[in-house]
Amino acid sequence: MTEDEKLLRLLLTHDEAALAEAEKRFGRLCRTMAYRILGDRLDAEECANDVMLKLWDTIPPETPRSLTAYVSGITRNHALNMLKARHAAKRGGAQYEAALDELSPYLASDENIEDRLSTIVIQEAVNRFLRGLPKESGMIFLARYYAMQPIAEIAAEHDSTVGRVKMILKRTKEKLRAFLTEEGLL
Repeated sequence: MTEDEKLLRLLLTHDEAALAEAEKRFGRLCRTMAYRILGDRLDAEECANDVMLKLWDTIPPETPRSLTAYVSGITRNHALNMLKARHAAKRGGAQYEAALDELSPYLASDENIEDRLSTIVIQEAVNRFLRGLPKESGMIFLARYYAMQPIAEIAAEHDSTVGRVKMILKRTKEKLRAFLTEEGLL
């Protein structure tokens, strides 16, 4: 039985050990993702705590196939909601804004990119597109536009240069635009 399966079993039975185990297994991931979006360590910590509570509250009835993907999705969505809530205060979130600015010419028409990305149809199309990418291109694309990682950090993780990562991102965004055009979504 894998670690995820053991943790899922604890969550499904609402065993109190599940929260401690979830924090141990996913706490760092949650804080890192939240920090990349929010740009503030205290907000990232708050987000990670909220994610653990949401995990407890949603399993059951949810039974995710991948806890890592499930926790990542909750973290990203919660951090983005926190960022929107504090956007009026205009603090932090530089990586989020930079990533959306880079991506918007490849996705947006006359609509706001956040509104466009939040629709279910476009999310499903992007997911289909990502599944068809070579592994490295998909990982780099997700690191930049899902986890909001800085390009230099992605290059280091992939033992590559910043220029190569930028080229992979540029080509992937162009392919995404062509794919979405073909799908009739642009």
